[in-house]
Amino acid sequence: MADLPTHTIVFEILTRLPAKDVGRSKSVCKQWYALLSTQDFVKIHCSRSVVSSNQRVLLIDDLTCSVRPIISNNNDYGPSSTVTFPFHHQNNDVSILSHLNGLLCVCLNHTYEPLLWNPTTTAFKRLSTPDSHGFYINNLDAIGLYVDADDDYKVLHIKRRSGVLGVYVYSREVDSWRNIPFITRQEYLSPHFNWSAGTFCGGTLYFTVCECWIGGTNVVICFDVNSEQFKEISFPPVPSNGMVQGVLVNVKNVLHMFASTGMFEMTIDLWTLQGDYWIKVLSCPPIPPISLSLWCDITHYVTNGNWFVMTKLGKLFTIEMDMKPFECFYPVSWFRGFKGAVFVQTIVSPSI
Repeated sequence: MADLPTHTIVFEILTRLPAKDVGRSKSVCKQWYALLSTQDFVKIHCSRSVVSSNQRVLLIDDLTCSVRPIISNNNDYGPSSTVTFPFHHQNNDVSILSHLNGLLCVCLNHTYEPLLWNPTTTAFKRLSTPDSHGFYINNLDAIGLYVDADDDYKVLHIKRRSGVLGVYVYSREVDSWRNIPFITRQEYLSPHFNWSAGTFCGGTLYFTVCECWIGGTNVVICFDVNSEQFKEISFPPVPSNGMVQGVLVNVKNVLHMFASTGMFEMTIDLWTLQGDYWIKVLSCPPIPPISLSLWCDITHYVTNGNWFVMTKLGKLFTIEMDMKPFECFYPVSWFRGFKGAVFVQTIVSPSI
């Protein structure tokens, strides 16, 4: 590109192209292919792609997978396009564990193998190794995807096996796993505690750790991705006379939590983390009684301020709130009866 006087202009234009158009542009000439393959280009293109207009809903149903654009002005979705899994899988086999910058960390349930997968470029990378690193067991393990100060995409894998906890970090840069120390309360290793997937925000990976009993212990575990140090902070001060569930979401690089509490009626509050303390942003009216088998999750909210409270079987409530638009969607593990996620289309690769 040195012989092109418009190098800077070309670079600026190309970093604003949709991800799929970047892939097509690589075939223009050798110089463009080299430019579009650099980590600097990928990083800048990614930063310009993480906008609400570039978000897509990915839905997994048995053997099929579809992607839909989001039409935020009427709370609906555009026409779907079918995505073919680039890896071998079985019926109802793919679960989504975490996602970041267009990369999804998914698990093949029949082999317990986690993979990094970019649904836009179709590239994927298997994370398991012959020495048993990287195998994920649902309801026991927790996974979080993050990027460190050196722009290395990493996976934090928390493994609970027979009362023993192991913590491992996978690096995309070196393509290997390593063990890191983590000292925590022994009771958190019990299957009575449920660990959420990790939510990456402001250089920290956050997990909710909630006891399955009414009135049980609920905490948030924080992992500083650069120092690789853990610490524990308290849950928001919510009532403990019913079931408690906290759903974390990164809103413009500020951590928020939807905290739902109750038994025969649910109350849902939105909290934001300031330092190590939670500040209540707003509350919704109590939701009428529902069966515990249809226990709700906050799945996503749209730019006009509506909340959608979803069950694993479909949409249950729409709550209209007078709140400032966040221009953000929350990634979900279940959506309208399908497994899915809300992600942005990027060219970030699962491997170097």
